[in-house]
Amino acid sequence: MTLAPERIHSLCEQLKLAAIATDWPGLAQSAAQAEQPYADYLEAVLRAECQARRARSQQTMTRMAGFPAIKTLDSFDFAVATGVPKDVILQLASLAFIERRENIMLLGPSGVGKTHLAIALGYLATQAGLKVKFIGAADLLLQLETAQRQGRYKPFLQRSIHEPSLLIVDEIGYLPMTGDQANLFFQVIAKRYEAGSVIITSNLPFGQWGDLFGGNDALVSAMLDRLLHHAHIVQIRGESYRLREKRRSGLLRAHKPEQK
Repeated sequence: MTLAPERIHSLCEQLKLAAIATDWPGLAQSAAQAEQPYADYLEAVLRAECQARRARSQQTMTRMAGFPAIKTLDSFDFAVATGVPKDVILQLASLAFIERRENIMLLGPSGVGKTHLAIALGYLATQAGLKVKFIGAADLLLQLETAQRQGRYKPFLQRSIHEPSLLIVDEIGYLPMTGDQANLFFQVIAKRYEAGSVIITSNLPFGQWGDLFGGNDALVSAMLDRLLHHAHIVQIRGESYRLREKRRSGLLRAHKPEQK
């Protein structure tokens, strides 16, 4: 005859209750010592299972999001990135903008923390159990072109563009687009319009987007109309984090104004 612990372990395996299989002996001992009611013990083992499943879900969502690194709001230096309204960013951290299907536009020069903020908000979304897709603009265009060439464009749009609760497109503006690429990107924005939130980071002000999208002003106007209809625009100024660190380490001399 098998022992009770072995039977419990077998049942947990059949029901896929991995946390209960591991935690129930310790919880049972604590419950016995505290003379807890059976209902309290049952609640404890079920809570342990729920917490474990939530943690596994968060890990899966984070991995699937494709973040290049994990960044958090706690590690963002608001003192250096001037122009970033901390209270607004903390309000956005509630993730209500995702529920309302609003967009976020993070604008500013290279190195001031746009990508950091985008990842931090995306990471919060994954911890809330939401599906997030992070992708650089150049990679997005490459994947769109490849999917179109291979005849799987619509499935790609559905899986990678439509399904995520939050789509983050990083570094719009560093490489100009051809006419075909501009049209593909417009279709992404049109697909997401009032259907799901988008976070975009860009080093270019909106007035320069015409050159970026092949001089197609009509397309840019239609795209910005959709992006900005329900949007939070965050303009970031300040010195590049990377240059500042080099200056601190002595690898880059501080700029001194010329004497007149």
